[in-house]
Amino acid sequence: MIIESVLKQGRKSLAENEVKELLREAGIPTTDFQVVRKFEDIDQKRLKFPVVLKVCSPKILHKTDVGGVVLEVPKDQLEQEFSKLREKFPEEDILVESHQDRRVEVIVGLINDPTFGLTIMFGLGGIYTEVYKDVTFRIVPIGKEDAEEMLREIKAAPILEGFRKIKVDRDALLNMLMKVSALGEKYMDKIDQMDLNPVFVREKGAVVVDAKLLLR
Repeated sequence: MIIESVLKQGRKSLAENEVKELLREAGIPTTDFQVVRKFEDIDQKRLKFPVVLKVCSPKILHKTDVGGVVLEVPKDQLEQEFSKLREKFPEEDILVESHQDRRVEVIVGLINDPTFGLTIMFGLGGIYTEVYKDVTFRIVPIGKEDAEEMLREIKAAPILEGFRKIKVDRDALLNMLMKVSALGEKYMDKIDQMDLNPVFVREKGAVVVDAKLLLR
């Protein structure tokens, strides 16, 4: 329903909270978040400090580029940092979520390729995605064997296989790839591009930390 609602509004892009709600509906784990307009609306009891503050708007997809992300905010600085972000983006919502411990970072995405149609992408994530371009693709939908191959194909594959005793939950990652593929299949004619980056893969579980989605 989220995608249909956005299209009815004449929009082609979703705000981060909308993408994460869509992911949750598809069974894909995301961070817990609150979207507020005023500082007083933040339920601090639900937060584990430090927290992250982000401008949350379908008009601002590259939040870091415009200074729309504040990391590791302690409790005693929350109001001050919130006020600064509110002043910078007076018309937009602000997303508040608990800071995530950084683990192995990957990117999972969907891209509407002009030749092949909707494809799923997987690779090394975080800030190095564009530098290393260590990614692999498959046409949607994929099976578990395809997902396994994708994990093995990237240059950073040893990191996902216990390199230097780094423990990552491969099953959680495979499960996420399958569910992203299923989501892509469901909205095959509507999705233009989706970026889940970074996805933090831990010893147990994997969680989408940031997400963008553009519609056709």
